[in-house]
Amino acid sequence: MARPALAASVVVPSYRGAHRLPALLAALAAQDTTEPWEVVLVVDGDTDGSERVAKAHRGPLDLRVVVLPENLGRVTALNTGFDAARGRVLVRCDDDLEPAPGYVAAHVAAHAGREVGAVGLYRNVFPETPFARVYGRRADTALREAAYASAESTRWRYWAGNASVTREAWEEVGPYDTAYRAYGWEDVDWGYRLAATGRPVVLDPALETVHRLVATTTGLRARRAFYSGSAREIFSAKHGRVLAEPEPTGAWGRLVRGTARSLSESRLGLAADAVDRLLPVLPDAAGRKAVALLVESGHRAGGRIARVSDPTAV
Repeated sequence: MARPALAASVVVPSYRGAHRLPALLAALAAQDTTEPWEVVLVVDGDTDGSERVAKAHRGPLDLRVVVLPENLGRVTALNTGFDAARGRVLVRCDDDLEPAPGYVAAHVAAHAGREVGAVGLYRNVFPETPFARVYGRRADTALREAAYASAESTRWRYWAGNASVTREAWEEVGPYDTAYRAYGWEDVDWGYRLAATGRPVVLDPALETVHRLVATTTGLRARRAFYSGSAREIFSAKHGRVLAEPEPTGAWGRLVRGTARSLSESRLGLAADAVDRLLPVLPDAAGRKAVALLVESGHRAGGRIARVSDPTAV
């Protein structure tokens, strides 16, 4: 294998990201590292002028833009970008992040003298909405706290849109799995496969990064939970139930399971939209419970429907 010409490659998959790319590229242009590095932007079907916007905002960046002929999905965009990258450290970066000036240097430093997968958690920035007030910010804080408190052996589950590996690790693990065609779990799958090579996955606070495109309503959050539940079944069919799903207990558990049995994707959407209309007038505690019920039961409903649709799922 030829020695990589660059210290790092930042791989950015993007679909309809023309309005998000200026902030990301401006942040990347402000990086303070002195080592040579590049940005590989993969436009997953250019329907909104993303290529033109990217090239207009490239600034001093060593930026290569790869445009796929049509929308082929995030997995294909990621694989295309990683295969084109020339860096020793390969950084996975979503197009709605706003990295601090030390972002690239911190990712490179995370791999100095060790073979690991390095993950930076999101610092989600919420607009002022009823959903954010009663549920979104609390859930975001709880997720980060749970991640840092988790066992080191299970931290691969947090592999997501701000993570890095060495080129050697990428070549050993192989590409993202194209079986994940919709929303979610392609990253968790890759993190699991990375950990299976014996490389630990570390959560590095120095890599935490501002994330702008978050779910701003119950409707968005519940639908994402539904799709995530469906994608989880692909993971379980491949690897078994290696990631136990917490079982809600007591009256709350019965309510979640009962609600999940009654939900389809369309019913979930209608219920979530109704909750969004009620949040401005509901007491915060009641609103929080209503959102949590739809998020938790929506995730279960997505998994249940996926298992019914594919009897081979375990």
